[in-house]
Amino acid sequence: MATTASFQSAAEFRTVLDRVFTMMSEDPEIGPRLHAADVPQRFAFPDLDLVVNIRATYDEEYGNLIWVWSDDVDWEPRVRMEMASDTANRYFQGKESIALAVARRRIKTSGDVMAALTLIPIIKPVHAAFARVVEAEYPHLRI
Repeated sequence: MATTASFQSAAEFRTVLDRVFTMMSEDPEIGPRLHAADVPQRFAFPDLDLVVNIRATYDEEYGNLIWVWSDDVDWEPRVRMEMASDTANRYFQGKESIALAVARRRIKTSGDVMAALTLIPIIKPVHAAFARVVEAEYPHLRI
């Protein structure tokens, strides 16, 4: 069984994931590649009763990605994923394979899953950066 490390609250989870999404959006290589891929996604984290919708920015918007912690958005996701917050934590630290997590039903998916899988190599460099943030600021989340 995979090691778990728990978030202290839904607010902490949002704060940490906001950091991850900001790192991805602002990275000079990752951000433009995610923007160009343009795969709107919806992630649900039922253990914390949270949902986030993410898409590439439009021309008039700043950055590469926009994310909203709500389903009240004006776009449709191409991919929907549902997972526990500890699965998300393991993934962003590079300790969880999306393919294995889907196969083992730790991540439930619908929509254009192949489009989401094409993003995995783009996002991979974020894992080390996120692990450094966890080590320095959120040691209770370390895997």
